[in-house]
Amino acid sequence: MSQPPADPSGDLEPSRYPGERLGLPEEGAGSVARFGRRFTALLVDWAIANVIALLAGPYASNEQSWATLGLFALMQVLFIPTIGGSIGHRALGLRVVPLGGGWVGAWRPVVRTLLLVVVIPAVIWDSDQRGLHDRAAG
Repeated sequence: MSQPPADPSGDLEPSRYPGERLGLPEEGAGSVARFGRRFTALLVDWAIANVIALLAGPYASNEQSWATLGLFALMQVLFIPTIGGSIGHRALGLRVVPLGGGWVGAWRPVVRTLLLVVVIPAVIWDSDQRGLHDRAAG
């Protein structure tokens, strides 16, 4: 008897909850944060960057927008490897961790942030609610 051909599309069974395929618990400590908390953390970080940019000096509207984006990116790159997440993450009880555990390192926050500021990867998720920016950075 021959085996049925493998599914060439690579489709996976839907997981019961975000993080199941990653071996994470369904809820509580160590589970995948849901959209509401992640989005709120993003808003907190953006608000902090915006206030700092406004306090830094009088800008034209376009310059102020770029200053805010730059400060937002800088905060991500500095705080993810040092305190385990941005200020918004930590304020909402979130943290950024690599799949294999251990220290995030220096390159992951840079890759993640570059993709995050492009926005599109951050709004495309897998079934574990990881944005493409998180997947690319491991």
